[in-house]
Amino acid sequence: MRSKKAMYNIVTSLILQIVVLISGFIVPKLIISSFGSDVNGLVSSISQFLAYISLLESGIGPVVKASLYKPIAEKDNKTIKNILRASEKFFRIIALIFIVYLVGLSVLYPLIVQKEFGYVYTLSLVLIISVSTFFEYYFGMTYKLYLQAEQKTYVTSIIQIITYILNIIFVIVLVKIGASIQIIKLFSGFAFILRPLIQNIYIKKKYNINLKDADESYKLDKKWDGLAQHIAAVVHGNTDITILTIFSKLSEVSVYSVYAMITKGVKSIISAFSGGIDASFGDMIAKNEKDTLNKSFSTYELFYFTIITICYSCTILLIVPFVGVYMKGITDANYIRPLFGYLLVISEYIWAIRMPYSSITLAAGHFKETRKGAWVEAISNIVISIILVIKFGIVGVAIGTLVAMLIRTIEFIYHTNKYILNRNILVNIKKVIVIILETILIVLIVRLIPINITINSYLNWIIYAIIVFVIASIVTISINMIMYKNDIGNLKQLLKNNFGKLFKRRKKK
Repeated sequence: MRSKKAMYNIVTSLILQIVVLISGFIVPKLIISSFGSDVNGLVSSISQFLAYISLLESGIGPVVKASLYKPIAEKDNKTIKNILRASEKFFRIIALIFIVYLVGLSVLYPLIVQKEFGYVYTLSLVLIISVSTFFEYYFGMTYKLYLQAEQKTYVTSIIQIITYILNIIFVIVLVKIGASIQIIKLFSGFAFILRPLIQNIYIKKKYNINLKDADESYKLDKKWDGLAQHIAAVVHGNTDITILTIFSKLSEVSVYSVYAMITKGVKSIISAFSGGIDASFGDMIAKNEKDTLNKSFSTYELFYFTIITICYSCTILLIVPFVGVYMKGITDANYIRPLFGYLLVISEYIWAIRMPYSSITLAAGHFKETRKGAWVEAISNIVISIILVIKFGIVGVAIGTLVAMLIRTIEFIYHTNKYILNRNILVNIKKVIVIILETILIVLIVRLIPINITINSYLNWIIYAIIVFVIASIVTISINMIMYKNDIGNLKQLLKNNFGKLFKRRKKK
C-alpha cells in the first residue's frame, strides 16, 4: 500500500510539474511580448518580495508533517486533531500578519522602482498579486500538510493541475483581447484561490475531522527548530531577484527570471520524483523499520540519481540554445548569457543531489541537528551574492547561490549517512563522483560529435534535444547498470510490483 501511494504521488507530481513547466514557458513569454521585459521583471520582483512573508512560517510545515507521521501510523485521531488545530491557528496568524506586511510593502516597494514605473501602477500590481498568497495561508496550508503526511500528495497535485490549466487559459485569452497586466494578474489570482477551497471541500467529505474537538492548549514539538531550514529555503528561492532589484535593473531581473524559469521547470520535474517519498520514509522511521528504510532509500537513491544526471546534463547543454529560440525577436535586453546559464544550472544540480538526504533528514525530524548548516547556507548566499553582484552583476548572484548550495549539500549527505542510515559516507562520495564523471562524459560526447543542426527554431531545438537526451540516457543508464547491479535488481522488482499490479487491474476491468 505504501509503495502504491508513493507511485501515485510520483506520477501525479510529474504530471503537475509538466503542467507547471508549460505554464512557465507560456505565461512569461506572453507578458514579455505584450508588455516588455521591464514589466516581466516587475511582476517577478513583486512575487519574490511577497514570498518573504513565508519567513513567518518559521519552517513549521515540515515540523507539522514530521509530527503527523507517528499518530497517522498509530491511527491516533486525537493527536492528529490537536496537531492540525495548532497548525491552523499558526497559519491564520501568519495570514493576518501578512496583511500588515502587505501594507508596508504597498507603501515602500513602489518607491524602489519609481524611476521605471508609476506609484499607482506598481501599487495595484502588489495588491492584486498578493490575493492568492493570503488565501493559501488562511485556508489551505494545514490540510495540504495533512494530505502530504497521509501519503496523499496526489490529491493536492490533481487540484493544482486544474488551477494551473485555468490560469494558462485566462492569460492566453486576456492577452489576446488586449487586457492590462493588472486584469491578467487578477484572473490568475482567482484561479489559484480555487486551490485551497477545493482542497478543503475534499477533506471535509473524505475525512471526519472536526477541529472543534481539539485541545486548544496543545503545543507543537520542535516548533522553532525548523526556522533555520525554512529561512535557508526562502533565501535560496528569493534572494537573487531581491538583490538584483536593489543593485541592478528590472531588465536584469527579467533575464534572471527567464533562466530561472527553465531551471525551476527542471527542478519541478525532479521534485516530482521525490513528491510524497518523504512521507514513505517518515512512515518507516515512525515504525522503526531500519532494514526496510536502508534498502528502500538505496534503491530510490539510484533511481533518483539516474533521473537527475540525465535531466541536468541535458539542461547544461540545452539551456542557452533554448533561450536563444524562446527570446527570438526580443531586443530590449540581452538574454544570451552562457556563463550565467551554466552557473545557475550547476547550482540547481547541486541542490538536486542533496534532495534525497534533505527529505529523509526532515522526515526524521532532525531540524535542530541541522540548523547550523541552514544558517551558514542562508548567510553565505546573501553575503557572497551582494559582494559579487556589484562587480559581476547577474553572474555574481549565481556564484553566491552555487557556493551556498555546495556547503549545504555536503552537510546533508554527511548527516543522513552518519545519524539516520548509519552507513559509510564513502558509499555516497562514490555515487557523487560517478554523477560528476557521467555528466562530464555526456557533455564531451555531445560537443565532440558533429551534430549539424542550426538551432534557430523550436523544431530544430527539439531535434537537437532528443539527440542530447538519447546520448545522456545511454551513458547514464549503461554506467549505472555496471556500477550498481544489486540496486538495479531491487529497482526492477519495485517497478514490476507496482506497474505489474496496475496493469493486471486494468486488464481485469
